[in-house]
Amino acid sequence: MGESAATKNNQNHHHHHHHQVRDMSIEMLPQSASNCFDSFDDDGRLKRTGTLWTASAHIITAVIGSGVLSLAWAIAQLGWIAGPAVMFLFSFVSYYTSCLLSDCYRAGDPVSGKRNYTYMDSVRSILGGAKVKACGFIQYFNLFGIAIGYTIAASISMMAIKRSNCFHESNGENPCHMSSTPYMIMFGITEILLSQIPDFDQIWWLSIVAAVMSFTYSSIGLALGIAQVAANGSFKGSLTGISVGAVTETQKIWRSFQALGDIAFAYSFSVILIEIQDTVRSPPSEAKTMKKATFLSTAVTTTFYMLCGCMGYAAFGDAAPGNLLTGFGFYNPFWLLDIANAAIVIHLVGAYQVYCQPIFAFVEKQAAQRWPDSEFIAREIKIPVPGLGQYNMNLFRLVWRTIFVTLTTVISMLLPFFNDVVGILGALGFWPLTVYFPVEMYIKQKQIPRWSTRWLCLQVLSMACLVISIMAAAGSIAGVMLDLKSYQPFKTSY
Repeated sequence: MGESAATKNNQNHHHHHHHQVRDMSIEMLPQSASNCFDSFDDDGRLKRTGTLWTASAHIITAVIGSGVLSLAWAIAQLGWIAGPAVMFLFSFVSYYTSCLLSDCYRAGDPVSGKRNYTYMDSVRSILGGAKVKACGFIQYFNLFGIAIGYTIAASISMMAIKRSNCFHESNGENPCHMSSTPYMIMFGITEILLSQIPDFDQIWWLSIVAAVMSFTYSSIGLALGIAQVAANGSFKGSLTGISVGAVTETQKIWRSFQALGDIAFAYSFSVILIEIQDTVRSPPSEAKTMKKATFLSTAVTTTFYMLCGCMGYAAFGDAAPGNLLTGFGFYNPFWLLDIANAAIVIHLVGAYQVYCQPIFAFVEKQAAQRWPDSEFIAREIKIPVPGLGQYNMNLFRLVWRTIFVTLTTVISMLLPFFNDVVGILGALGFWPLTVYFPVEMYIKQKQIPRWSTRWLCLQVLSMACLVISIMAAAGSIAGVMLDLKSYQPFKTSY
């Protein structure tokens, strides 16, 4: 430990010195000389071209996901006062910690320090040690959980299309019960095929498609909520949420806690913040651009969430369904619901891949390092594809990714409770990834002295968020326990 600290100090010392020299030399250079660096950035990678707008778009795409669907339910648990208040609180915390995090993109100097390309890189370069392993574990576990949550949500939406048409044909006589298992299997097979695409990150249009889809279904949910409120002629719901008569007192507490987890899940984008920042061009410094982008996208998503969540609550009151578009509060116009649910499925098919890529990359890199001379891992079989050139098939990738997708699908079939799973994920990811690591890295990076006012405020924020995370996790786990009482595996029907 002592030795590494000493070498670190040395490096730092050396680092600062180096900066002074370099800054002087740059000032002395004539303008024209700096133009030969045009096509590359200071780390030798191709010039980054991202702007405030592309960064905001990426964040909005990542954030407005299926989380939006459980918001009306979450607000119904908390009521008209606490619901919007909690939402503002979460949006403020995630904006604030994202600002702290964006200062950790470059180690040391904010303008010319060494770049970190991923969240884990920045934890490694700033905190180091066991914290890197902890962060990696939590991050990959969270991504794994998101894959499960998305499988559940997609299957529910596919069923909703089938059910809404069945209701329509029988004019609502037939309750149309069905099992979610076949739909999960369909989703799983699609993902197995898609996960075989070797470099998925090149497909930039995917992000655009996903963004359009998420806006489509969120807007439809919003429009239907407004229409329903107009039809009712009044806003439903109460100031304190579901009344204790409808649920028991303990249930009321658990459900309020779970609602916190749902809202936290709807705001979790810190995991990909650094990755997005790595696409932004400079000058101005990436951190400045990112802070603006975070502000913009948090403002947009909060407005959107407020509208969707509050309109959903106003339309259904305490009976707000756990998943706004499939909880069958809305039956007509059935074609509009079908469009919305199809949009969800398309969005989730893409989002699943986006969130699983880091896991695939990590495992494949580890495997290649551990068994460098294994035929099985390295060898690629070239398969000619008519019309497309050739496809490089890698046996290890084929086997491992297939196993991974199968695993997420099987777990989804065993635990098909969208709300509770979303709540658990939100709770688990929220404190460590959105609050703890950004705060710790920021304190270390800016060398904030212990027990100073700033240090104390940051620690209080971190502790408060830890408490919220624990409450949310407890509430969601209680929810799963309750669901499990009335449930047989693989036979779930809606």
